[in-house]
Amino acid sequence: MAVAYDPRRPPLVLLVPALAAGAGMLVPLGYLVTRALEGTGAGAAELILRARTLELLGNTLALVACVLALSTLIALPLALLVTRTDLAPRRAISILCVLPLAIPGYVMAYALIGLSGYYGFLNAAFGVTLPRLQGLFGATLALSLYVFPYIFLNLRSALLGMDPSLVEAARSLGRSPWRTFRDVTLPHLMPALLSGWLVVGLYVIGDFGAVALMRYEVFSYAIYNQYAGAFDRVYAAWLSLILVALTVSILFAEGFLARRRRYARTGTGVARAAAPFRLGRWRPLAYAFLGLVFAASIGLPLAVILYWMSFGGEAVDWSRIAAAAARTAATAAPAAALATLLALPVALLSARFSSRPIWFLERLAYFGYAVPPLPFALAMVFFALSTLPALYQTLPLLVLAYGLSFLALAVGPARAALLQAGGRMEEAARSLGRSGAAAFLAVTLPTISRSLVAGFLLVFILVVKELPIAALLAPTGWTTLSMNVFSRTVEGQLFEAAPYALITVVFSSLFVGLILSHEGRRR
Repeated sequence: MAVAYDPRRPPLVLLVPALAAGAGMLVPLGYLVTRALEGTGAGAAELILRARTLELLGNTLALVACVLALSTLIALPLALLVTRTDLAPRRAISILCVLPLAIPGYVMAYALIGLSGYYGFLNAAFGVTLPRLQGLFGATLALSLYVFPYIFLNLRSALLGMDPSLVEAARSLGRSPWRTFRDVTLPHLMPALLSGWLVVGLYVIGDFGAVALMRYEVFSYAIYNQYAGAFDRVYAAWLSLILVALTVSILFAEGFLARRRRYARTGTGVARAAAPFRLGRWRPLAYAFLGLVFAASIGLPLAVILYWMSFGGEAVDWSRIAAAAARTAATAAPAAALATLLALPVALLSARFSSRPIWFLERLAYFGYAVPPLPFALAMVFFALSTLPALYQTLPLLVLAYGLSFLALAVGPARAALLQAGGRMEEAARSLGRSGAAAFLAVTLPTISRSLVAGFLLVFILVVKELPIAALLAPTGWTTLSMNVFSRTVEGQLFEAAPYALITVVFSSLFVGLILSHEGRRR
């Protein structure tokens, strides 16, 4: 039988773009190291061990721990209510649980800031004046209300895939519902929790907008200040490398913990759905919890945005807002296209060829997403200024940075689709005389097209909401929606920021809806 490719010799048409993407991932790290080593050895040790660095490390770890705790306390009950109880309507509740992803963390921070103060929403609506939310508490609240859907989605999937006979066996042996959950259900949810915690932890480490608006000093905030103020860019490079090391440590820790236990079913037979738990007298409490979560994560931002917009009405310059939206789309579309095009050869190499170099090349594709956005953007700045100064603050550099940073999000769906599709149909086409490229275009590409579209949409929506990379790399005058929300909120111009925040939420909601509908069609 003819084979599609020689597994020992990957074709150059796949290898060259995949190697280019891998090199693109290593270049920023190399320039960060080069920049950091410009100081003397003693000076480097002093920079790393200074009290300010340790304070930033403590603040960063405290924020990660608090966000993980609060977002889990929100996501775990939601997942249990949706999958294990007779609460209805389940699909509508599931969609509402995911919608907060359309409201970026910096917009949530804007809403919380606009809630407080003498002119805030609470005082205008209820006569209650709150002090300005800021610091660890404010940053934790803003980020948790945005990121909890990541944990919810992982837990929901794990609960739907869990064998209900495990719980039934524990209950038949006389265990109480609480002990059954603690001893049986929760251990089987650990892989999903670890996966969700990894995504949330990496996001929190790299977040800049919410922590800056909440005036909570962590690594990302300090890096931006060092760079923007031109205080000490060697120190900024060292802070970036510490942040990268922290991220890589979290990746290795999650991988180590995820390999410790076995969670798969060992028996035969067809899995069945668990019988829903009847809430009974607990139903009002369940709906109250849902109402509180949705009011805080969706209702609050929308109410505050509309409240501040009510001050102006006709004063809003919608032409400028439309121009910012157009610039945002003009950045996100080519960046998503670039990420998708680079992801295809990487996914094909990973799915069709098994070797250590290919494995390493695939891991490199995930490096850009693992590195927090601010150090990644800072490295691209150093790279451009050192090699091609004309590239600095141009749209191609911004698109390239986005394409590399979010490459992993396009690789995942493409690789999964290729593994599911296999190579038999393509081999059959080749045996009938078609070339490798013609067989792939005619047979495999249509099969994986939905996954490629899903990767494109995911990268697009994340670029729309992204702030740190745009703040450092955008051309002069090329202000996106996220940049407008952030700059105006920092200056206390909450009314001026409101329309940009509203369009960001609407824009994001449309694409979150497309992703959810795409998921529904696949199922």
